[in-house]
Order: sequence, then structure tokens, then C-alpha cells
Amino acid sequence: MVLALQTLDLDKRFGGIVAANGVSLRVEKGARHALIGPNGAGKTTLVNLLTGLLQPTSGRILLDGQDVTHLQPHKRVKRGLTRTFQINQLFSDLTPLETVGLAVSERRGLGGNWWRLVGSRPELASEVVGILERFGLADVLNERTATLPYGKQRLLEIALAIASQPSVLLLDEPAAGVPEDERHAILGIVGSLPKDVTVLLIEHDMDLVFKFATWISVLVNGALFVEGRPEAIARDLRVREVYLGETAHA
Repeated sequence: MVLALQTLDLDKRFGGIVAANGVSLRVEKGARHALIGPNGAGKTTLVNLLTGLLQPTSGRILLDGQDVTHLQPHKRVKRGLTRTFQINQLFSDLTPLETVGLAVSERRGLGGNWWRLVGSRPELASEVVGILERFGLADVLNERTATLPYGKQRLLEIALAIASQPSVLLLDEPAAGVPEDERHAILGIVGSLPKDVTVLLIEHDMDLVFKFATWISVLVNGALFVEGRPEAIARDLRVREVYLGETAHA
């Protein structure tokens, strides 16, 4: 097994509160891996540790086998680790074309002249439009982000993350607040990303999780409770008791 992301005995304590308790998570390269658990289990705390928004009390984080435990967030992005948030972090006055154009230009070291260069460099414009087409945003590429339907905004945030060409993409509830008929479409687009992009998904919608993930880790009280393939997790009585409910996915 080749690992894209790994934690070793990761702890995070806030005074007497244990938010991460000896977490040793292994995410295989190319996986569609879901992290689930009840509210307060520590899922978002773990993602914040992985991305450098929080520093662990103890333990290590490895990205492609390299220790990134104490790297700043932007340096982890440069190493190939990107994320989305529960609440969109977008430029509301920019269009999708401008938003993704800025990200691609910055990745190429052209950030200072990003908009002029998008128009003057065909290969740059082609990449930007290609990303927008992949995420179903070609029809709104020149509309202000603030005016887009919420489902399109969620797709734009994922497109923005992909523009940095990550090797590992962390998605924190990407379908939250999205109408039911659009939720599966979002995860379908993410699931179709190239296999050189490893995806770690946090999601409360169990229908989405079981259709998307090839491996599931269950977090309870800041600790890994059980891991396995979706069919095994669905049958696990312990998981059904603490999280899914006695009759869920029986």
C-alpha cells in the first residue's frame, strides 16, 4: 500500500478537552476515503490539524511520506495538500473565470499579472476553462460568484482547490446546504477526478458516503473507532449503535 497521507499517534488537547486522541490515520494514494462520525467527534479538528490551521499537541503528519507536521498551511498547499471548508471561502465579487484564473496564475508564479496573462496566454486560458468545464461551470464563467446558485458555489470552491493541482484533496462537507438533486452530482464530479488526486471526504449524508467512498474511517470522541470498506461499516453493529442508528442501512 502506497500512502498519500498518514498521521501517527496524533493528539490535540484544548486544556482538559481531548479533540484528537492518538489518531493514526492511513489514506491510500488514489483513494476515495470518507471520515465520518457523530457531531463533536473531532472530524473538522482533524482536518484543521492535517492542513496546518491547528498544531498538534503531539504526534506526526506525513504527506507522501514526508513529515509536514509543523509546516505552515500555504507550504502544505505547495506540497500538494488542499481543502475546502464547511462554509464557502470564495471571492464574491469575482467571476468563476477570474477566480480559477487567479489560482492557476498563482500556481504558475504569475499572480501579479494574472488577469492580463489569462487573456494573452492560450495555454493558461485553456487550463482555466477546462477546469470550469469539468465542474459544470462553463455556462456561468462570467457571472459574479455572489449571484450563483449555492450548488454552483460549492462546485467553484472545489474547482478552486483543484486549480492548485493537489495530490490530496480534503473536502469538509462539500454538499452541505446544497439541494438534494444536486448533492449526488457534486460527489459524482469529485469521484471522477483523476486517480492521482487522493480524496478525503467529511460528510454527514450517509447515502453520499456509501456511494462515494471505497474506504471509511469512523471517528468517535476524537479517536478512530473502526475502519473498513463501506459494506463492512454498514453491517458493523457498533457503528450502527453509536452513529448510524439501529436500523440504518440494515
